[in-house]
Amino acid sequence: MNSEIEQDDIDDLLPEPHISLNDPPNEKDACIEYLLDLIVNTDRVNDRDAALEALFAREEETTTGVGMGIGIPHAKTDAITRPSVAFTRSTDGVDFGAMDGEPAKLLFMILVPDSGAEDHLAILSSLSRALMHEEVRDDLYAAETPTDVQVALREAVA
Repeated sequence: MNSEIEQDDIDDLLPEPHISLNDPPNEKDACIEYLLDLIVNTDRVNDRDAALEALFAREEETTTGVGMGIGIPHAKTDAITRPSVAFTRSTDGVDFGAMDGEPAKLLFMILVPDSGAEDHLAILSSLSRALMHEEVRDDLYAAETPTDVQVALREAVA
């Protein structure tokens, strides 16, 4: 992968089974497990406990609540077989400790193998840049199907 995610990368990074339009648990750790299980269920994780440990360790370092109602828990771990992203949204929001004090309602999880530092940064920066745009966030709130989520993100990174 290069330094940017491309439109074609979205479906591989974020396949439909990684997208849930149901409310996740309102508590941060349970929400992280909920997102992780979307990826686990597609057989991309070879050690769920190790992946969860890496995600929780990252949360201890600094908040993954980026503001504007967005949370992006992420980690590098050899418990994942290839770069993967999961998405859900929360009606009430989940406290991810964002600087603006707003709960996260749009939640993405990024997991990449330990060797994928460049992929990790590319995914995180592309996603963060896309989510800065209000219309992208609005499209994600309005999405009625996992395909709608993929389309919104493909258009955002175009």
